[in-house]
Formats: sequence, C-alpha cells, structure tokens
Amino acid sequence: MAPSDNPHRRQAMRIPYIRIQAFCESPDVADIIRSAAADRLMSRAQVTVQEGGIAAATARYQEEPTPQLIVIESCSAPEAFLAELDRLAEVSDAGTKVMAIGHANDVYFYRELTRRGISDYLLAPIDPVSLIAAIAGIYSEPASGKLGQAFAFVGTKGGVGSSTIAHNVGWTIARQLESDVVLADMDLAFGTASLNFKLDAGQGVAEAIEDAGRLDEVLLDRLLAKCGDHFSLLRAPGTLDKCYDLSENAVDPLIEIAQSSVPFLILDMPHVWNSWARNVLVGTDEIIITAVPDLPNLRNAKSLITFLRQARPHDPPPKLVLNQVGMSKKPEIKAAEFAKAVQLELLACLAFDPHLFGTASNEGKMVAEVSAKAAASKIFTEIADAIAPQQLRRRKGPFSLGSMIRKMKFGSKNP
Repeated sequence: MAPSDNPHRRQAMRIPYIRIQAFCESPDVADIIRSAAADRLMSRAQVTVQEGGIAAATARYQEEPTPQLIVIESCSAPEAFLAELDRLAEVSDAGTKVMAIGHANDVYFYRELTRRGISDYLLAPIDPVSLIAAIAGIYSEPASGKLGQAFAFVGTKGGVGSSTIAHNVGWTIARQLESDVVLADMDLAFGTASLNFKLDAGQGVAEAIEDAGRLDEVLLDRLLAKCGDHFSLLRAPGTLDKCYDLSENAVDPLIEIAQSSVPFLILDMPHVWNSWARNVLVGTDEIIITAVPDLPNLRNAKSLITFLRQARPHDPPPKLVLNQVGMSKKPEIKAAEFAKAVQLELLACLAFDPHLFGTASNEGKMVAEVSAKAAASKIFTEIADAIAPQQLRRRKGPFSLGSMIRKMKFGSKNP
C-alpha cells in the first residue's frame, strides 16, 4: 500500500516527547521499529531497540526505571506470553504504558492482554506506519488532537509563482468547501500575501513565532486577519528593519496550534534553504512544489524531491505544479518530460497568462474573482479538490465506528 493510500498514516499524529524502549525477538520487527523511529512523526520521541524480548526487559528494569512506553515483542504462545508480561509488570513503574507485538491471532488472548492493562496489541507482521498510528492512539484522546492538516507550498526558484498558487488554492478551498483555512505567509521579509488580499502588512506570523511560549488558540485568533467567512491570513511584516534568524523548531508551535484549530493550514514558504524551512518541509503533511519548465527549475526540483523522499520515506511524495507554461519565445522542457525526469505525476499545468495574473495581483484579488471562467480558475479548483483530504470535508460525530471495528476485527494483520 502506498503511503498516500494508507489510512493509518492519515490518522497518525505526531508523537510527543517520550522515551520508548523496544525489546524484540525477531530481526524483522526490530528493523520495522527502527524504521518507524526515523519517521518525521517520531522526531520528538527517544527510541531505543534491544534484542531479547520480555526477558531482557524484565532484567533491565530490575536495575533502572521504566520509560513512558515499553514495546514488547514475543514469539511465545499466548499462555507463556501472558506469564512473561506478569513478570514484567512486577518491575514496571506506575504510569508506564506497554504495547505488545505478538504472533497469536486469538480473541481470548487479546481480552487477557486488555485485562492486564496492555495499551495495545499488534499482530505481526507489522509495518512502520501502523506502529506509529498505534503509538499515536495511545497518547491521544479519541475526541482530541489535531483537527486539520498542513500544506506547504514551495517553489524550486524565486519567482515561479508558488505564492500565487498557494493563495488561490487556499482561497478556493475556503470558498468551495466552506471550511476554515489559515494561510501563513512564511516569507517574513518579502511576503506578498497582504498585497494579494488588499491588506496592510502585519506582524501576525512574526508574533506567533516570537511568542511561541504563550501561543494558544486565543492568541492565534487575535493575530489572524479575516479575509472572508472561512479564510484568514497570518500576515508577514514585509520589512527589513530586522533579520529573521529562526531556530530549527521555531515554527513548530505555530503549526501545532493552527492544526488544532482549523481543518486547513496553508504554509506559503519562501525560496530559502535553512534549518527552519527544511524542518517545516520535512514535518508538514503535504508538499506542493511549483516549478517553471526550464533546466534550472528541473535541477532544483530533482534535488528537492530526492531530499524529501529520503527524509519522508513513509509519506506520500510531493505534488508537482508546472507554472508559466507556454511563455512566448522562451525554450522550455515539455511537461511530460519534466515529470518523467523527476519521477512524479503532474498535479497541474498553468499556462502563462500575464494579463490575467497581473490584473489579479494589481487589484488585490484572486484569479477567480477577476475571471471565474478562466482556465486558471478551474485548475485552482482541481488542485484544491486534489489536496483537500476527504476526511476533512465532513464533520465527524463523537462516535467513531472505525475505532470499534479496529478493536474487534482480527481477520486483518492488526486487530
């Protein structure tokens, strides 16, 4: 199953700052846990993997305190497995959670594990995404957690139109789905989102980042500039009176608070490569890359896509938009050849239309407000439809049948 098709991936949340110690009996499970530990969703957790199974864990915790989460794999039969867990319980500290990985697909066994307080049981073989989702389930309340997803729009060069696409797609999602969207202009010095929405520049993004220690939903709401019933903007200062040298994790609190508040967070990323920008791209849910069909853009796109595939092995690949296609008298790489070279399917191609886009920019309007029938307006609708996850389009009630089925169904790999 591809990462983009994996329902566990869509449900998984970022794991908190916890220590996880795993004790395995089989090399395959140990490798899967190590692979999961390298995932972006596990970046805050400290994970160690040790051989020896429950016996090794029991011996270790006779001498040292237990971590927040112990992951145990055992190849033993159910009765022996339960006896081993009882011995582990004798040396475990209060508050420690235990996840069990076993090879027995038995309802009685699962009930006994639950009675002993085991947080979850996974039936081997497992995969990294399912393991991360299970850990996320242990550390999140069923009705809480993040409401939405973050989408980072980034260009392969400056001036390729990534910001324009981000603004129009975010505005389109808000208008068509009638669902709340926050667009954060991350180019603090030169951001253009305020201009494109006919607003004055503001300190929204800068204050949210600088006051991360006290940032919450109330403060975030005060920093937002409303641009309609469902669309809000976190404006960039757009001034050069200071340098914005951000730490690697400076933007993380803003993203987490925004995702807990609204279904859609659009990150309009500047064309820079530093620690915080790289961290945002690696940690975001979806990435939309904009390029112009020429050789420098192709080179940069290949470098960026290769990096993201290596840094996000369990995530869907980035999506690619080609912009300014068909510019008069300018040699360009054909769209199909560009896509083949970077090994991605094209999400969309936008034709070069300086009059339409120039008019929209000068008037502080979105393209669809200038011409709803324009080809570009329809393409923005298609992009919005492609990236807006189906599970965010509908409000869910408080009762989730899926979670009950997961606990009861033992015919699949994981109960």
